[in-house]
Amino acid sequence: MKKTFNLFLFVCLALSYTVSAFAADPQPAPKKATSAKICLNCHKPEPNAFRGYFDGVAFKSKTIQMKVDEATELFKFDEDEIKVVNTAGKVGDGEFLKGNKVKKGHEIKVEYTEKDGVKTAVKLIEKPPVKLPPEMVINTADMEKLIAQGPEKGKFLLYDSRPAPRFQEAAMPYAKNLPFPAFDKLASQLLPADKSQLVIFYCGGLMCNLSPGSADKAKKLGYTNIKVYTEGMPAWSKNNYGVLSAKFLKDAWIAKDIPHVLLDVRPAAVAETGFIKGAVSFPADKVAKLLKNLPPADKKAPIMIYDANDGVQAAKVAKALLKAKYGKITILTGGFEGWKAASYDVATGKLPVKATYVPKPRPGEIAIDEFKKIAAAPPADVQIIDVRNADEVGSGMFKGAINIPAEELKENVAKIPKDKKIITNCATGVRAEMAYHTLKELGFKDVKFLNAIVEFEKNGKFKITKD
Repeated sequence: MKKTFNLFLFVCLALSYTVSAFAADPQPAPKKATSAKICLNCHKPEPNAFRGYFDGVAFKSKTIQMKVDEATELFKFDEDEIKVVNTAGKVGDGEFLKGNKVKKGHEIKVEYTEKDGVKTAVKLIEKPPVKLPPEMVINTADMEKLIAQGPEKGKFLLYDSRPAPRFQEAAMPYAKNLPFPAFDKLASQLLPADKSQLVIFYCGGLMCNLSPGSADKAKKLGYTNIKVYTEGMPAWSKNNYGVLSAKFLKDAWIAKDIPHVLLDVRPAAVAETGFIKGAVSFPADKVAKLLKNLPPADKKAPIMIYDANDGVQAAKVAKALLKAKYGKITILTGGFEGWKAASYDVATGKLPVKATYVPKPRPGEIAIDEFKKIAAAPPADVQIIDVRNADEVGSGMFKGAINIPAEELKENVAKIPKDKKIITNCATGVRAEMAYHTLKELGFKDVKFLNAIVEFEKNGKFKITKD
């Protein structure tokens, strides 16, 4: 009986160990997205190909960086071997990547080969402009005339084909959001019953397929008077203001803590009795004098403007800012009264008069002031890695830094301390950011990069500037 019990106990323990061991097995890592979400509206994922946005190129380290939504992908390339297809359909080699020929943020497709975990780009295709019959296209000048008339007098309906989050950030006046991915679901609710009425679709610009796709769907539903504003929101925003609701200001900007400038254009005494928290006093009758209180136009700060409720004073200020070469100007529909009617928080008292704008840093970016303190007296738990090539560091390096070129990080991983914070730098910040992503892929947790222009002098001094 004792032997039987011992055997039973042994079997139970063995089974228990097996189950525990099985449960302890690591789960497979989630599959990495190879296409940006917006690309999936028109394209299916393909093997050995990524679709996303061009983010930069470094010829010293022969690396291309692209964004797939929030993720970053790095590709090695051979300048003479890679094929680059530009927006005009012309084919070239690495020369097509020089001189900012491929614009940052442009949609691209990268085809690659992979060996020993290293992806090498063999082809980069820029997304070409969408082609439509000329009679279907409406230009910015004609859109401005229609918007000035309004939907009733102009006899049109305007639809934004972009996803809801983009619409909420800013839209063209009078536009309704009919996202292309949800077109089939929402069309019957938003499109007019009269299929001969003028309907206009727009989206993210000349390379965007969403509004042409919407137009095609509307045509199949029997609509006969369709136009596409192919230049879209990017072109509209250059010389015209957009609009957003109180809810969208709160949800898409304030709640997400996205940097912006908010201007209260009512008289200062009126604004002090109640205003939207974070707003700057910017009375409409003093615009010319107050321009100096705004961030420089080249900082491209998103600017939201509100008045009491009718939008007249807000529009006056918006036009003045556009004339002064400010872009990304948006008016809050319904003004302060609309905000208050929605029962959102209201502040009282003196408003600041100076607007500040600090863009959100890129993931992994270290503040310049913080880096300067570290560079002046490197702590024992920090290692700076200069990822420039060996022939570049002769001009100087930061105190305590080691030199490992960006393209050689994987081969020299043993030289990188795992128990220290790592900060990468280069001459412009481009390779430093690429090195940051490489180190993250290699398993380093505490990594930052210096996103700045660095100039070294022979006497050991250095100059760090953002632009």
